[in-house]
Amino acid sequence: MRAADALMKSLKAEGVKNVFGIPGGANLPMYDAVVDAEFRHVQTRHEQAAGHAAEGYAKASGEVGVAFATSGPGATNLITAIADAMLDSVPTVFITGQVKTHLIGTDGFQEADILGATLPFVKHSFQVTDARQIPEYVHEAFHIAATGRPGPVLIDVPSDLFSAEIDYQPRTQPVELAGYKPSTEGNIKQIRIAAKALANARRPILYTGGGVVLANASEELRELAASDKFPVTSTLMGLGAFPASSDQFLGMLGMHGTFTANAAMDNADLIVAIGARFDDRITGKLDEFAPNAKIIHIDIDPAEISKNIGAHIPIVGDVKQVLPKLTREYRALQTDSARTENWWTQIRSWQENHPLFYEPGKDGEIKPQFMIETLHRVTGGEAIVASDVGQHQMWTAQYYGFEEPRRWLNSGGLGTMGFGLPAALGAKVAMPDELVTCVSGDGSLIMNIQELATAVTENIPVKVFLMNNGYMGMVRQWQELFWDHRYSSVDNGTSPDWVKLAEAFGATGLRVEESADLEETMTKAIQTDGPVLVDVRVTQEENVYPMIAPGSAARDMVEAPGLVASRQGGEA
Repeated sequence: MRAADALMKSLKAEGVKNVFGIPGGANLPMYDAVVDAEFRHVQTRHEQAAGHAAEGYAKASGEVGVAFATSGPGATNLITAIADAMLDSVPTVFITGQVKTHLIGTDGFQEADILGATLPFVKHSFQVTDARQIPEYVHEAFHIAATGRPGPVLIDVPSDLFSAEIDYQPRTQPVELAGYKPSTEGNIKQIRIAAKALANARRPILYTGGGVVLANASEELRELAASDKFPVTSTLMGLGAFPASSDQFLGMLGMHGTFTANAAMDNADLIVAIGARFDDRITGKLDEFAPNAKIIHIDIDPAEISKNIGAHIPIVGDVKQVLPKLTREYRALQTDSARTENWWTQIRSWQENHPLFYEPGKDGEIKPQFMIETLHRVTGGEAIVASDVGQHQMWTAQYYGFEEPRRWLNSGGLGTMGFGLPAALGAKVAMPDELVTCVSGDGSLIMNIQELATAVTENIPVKVFLMNNGYMGMVRQWQELFWDHRYSSVDNGTSPDWVKLAEAFGATGLRVEESADLEETMTKAIQTDGPVLVDVRVTQEENVYPMIAPGSAARDMVEAPGLVASRQGGEA
């Protein structure tokens, strides 16, 4: 069998149903095999978008996302998506063509050392040197990408090896790799110590991250939280693992998290970190983070434990397997349920006095926060929402209120503008019966706007809601607050007519400029067949609050000026 055909058979054996990519000279033999492949190939308009679509597919479905690219610029265009997948632990496999074997190292046409270029950004990579390696490398790549801490795996195949004839036998045995044995169970002694620490804590909090979503451990988290009504907070990436409507949920924590969540972390005597990594947007000033708290850290990646914040009780394991054991051990203990009453009294006081706040728009003005609240209302809170990066991302995290996991897709670690639209396409391909939306900003959407052509051509009916303020909003906010209003290169100037642009691609374009028209227009967009782009003109210089300034401690959080003024009886 031709090796390229064996590659297609191997992908089918791994359950692949959809692939994203673009053909080129070095991967033409592979694309010849795609003609007869038993999966859908979605041709994107840029390789970076193919990578983000594979990420969106994986994030929404929990399955491994796959993207194809050719050699040279095709492969290097994937690098941002590969790095994005690495930082957000997204199970993905990227397959690139390479120049022919005898041209490697000669600076041949469209040659690039993609393995060297991506070395810091992959969980693992394979350079095919013998066509017979291709099927085995595919199976190993999927195993590595999806097990342990998920991540991106790269397979680079020289063009001539795609065309080689090989003996192909379907794999019937599970993949076993020497030296790769992720620890999943969790040490039971450590789990029992953690349960006792929970039983003794008077100010506990469960700090949950994207690892809970990746592990499909939402139900296990909810069981633990219900075992003694523990307060729960979430990182940006973990939203939806615990229902936003629960009275135990304190909201998102971190730089733009709620005052309550950050104050609770700052005053806790015990923090249970579950699938979270204590990144800088959560901790703020490291040496002032949670000064009185004992730390229990549960994570499948031992490298994350004590990397940023020292763990007093480390537990290496899959949170889906560890949490039920912790819940069982905790319930077996004699606990005083009244011990956290004062803690909850304090939490409720913070919630009452320090809510999320924005001042209503005047004269029909559309506030961005109101836009997100309206989107939640018209979707019933049940849409899959992909976002780009910036203010709109933070407002969506604050005001949408996610109830279930895998409905909030965004670039958390790398913070990639241009992620949202292709990720939404990937999510819709993965979940065709779900309403899939993209919330973007005008600075982000323009970076991959060509993917509207993909949406139209491939009949992927995503609904794009553009929060249009004429700025690269988050950068403008930082220049206002930290650089004395010295705005530099953040005004987007002459933006396109987004309605005409959508129509030029063959999509439906809508515009709304008055708050009274917003709900009706959003509803129309959702009810309209095919891809839709809604240009929502929002307040130009609104800021995201609350906010912890970079390098500051959580206790130094700055709240919305209007909220501060209302407590003081004056005006902002």
